[in-house]
Amino acid sequence: MKSGSLKKLFRLTKSIKKKKFSALLLIISILTSYIFGVLSFFILEKTIIQGDVVYEQGINLSKIQSKVLPDEGYKIKVKWQDLGERLIQDGVIDEKKIAQAVFGTGQIPKEFSKYLDGSKQREIIINNETAQFWVDLFWGLGLANKNPILESGPMAEGGNTANYASTGGWTLGKQDVMNYYSKFSYIQLSAEQQKIVQEIADKVYRPCCGNPTSFPDCNHGMAALAVIELLVSQGKSKEEIYKDLLALNSYWFPQTYLDIAYHFEKAGRDYAKTPAEQILSKTFSSAMGYSAIKREIGQIAWPALGGAGSCGA
Repeated sequence: MKSGSLKKLFRLTKSIKKKKFSALLLIISILTSYIFGVLSFFILEKTIIQGDVVYEQGINLSKIQSKVLPDEGYKIKVKWQDLGERLIQDGVIDEKKIAQAVFGTGQIPKEFSKYLDGSKQREIIINNETAQFWVDLFWGLGLANKNPILESGPMAEGGNTANYASTGGWTLGKQDVMNYYSKFSYIQLSAEQQKIVQEIADKVYRPCCGNPTSFPDCNHGMAALAVIELLVSQGKSKEEIYKDLLALNSYWFPQTYLDIAYHFEKAGRDYAKTPAEQILSKTFSSAMGYSAIKREIGQIAWPALGGAGSCGA
């Protein structure tokens, strides 16, 4: 082969090698940009879905949700006895009205009617499907049960008792709401038990209002008051009562408590190991406390949630 031909072959080979090297560099550059973009997306801002697990800024949202809203719901050990039946007999609750309000039908499903027929149930289950039923049933009980908190507390001040959301918003009875307000002795409490009710009610907040349960000016506050009265009367410990109230609040306001749990996890704290009393405090569970948390964490991509967050029947 002539010398000129060898030179041409050498130059061609060198050119091909350069092109291959440039192509390799381009591929590496693209892959590097892609990996960096994915990592930035994962670490800095957005949501990542891996199978059934959802992450937000590296925090496992699916794990948080299982802590706050377990799939099996939450059981509250309580002697419900014939309270539902008595509420209906006294006209505090109209069975057809509550059926329409909660279920959109003229009849209450069998799995719920057992709490209204006097069959002495000894536990309730709170989950996404039962949340509205229980907030309404406890609302009626808290409204009608005779208690000093209703008669001499903030609800009675200023002569506006009938105009709060928890009173004026009660449309599930057979007569005007004030015919039932603090009228019936459904739950018997000793003087010492009443002090415990007052103590717990002063400390427990809900994210729709800025008031404690001792000022039950909305349905959730009135429902929580009934729960406290009932559980204290049956000898449950304060720790158990706070835990039960947190479960109820969580299913009534699911996004709120998922956000609070996310806030805890982001700060390196385990929500599940945090005392329920602390989570229910003004710092976290009041409307103002939750608003501060929401401003800090922004919008979190939780899946569609149920709950009973509305302050009306």
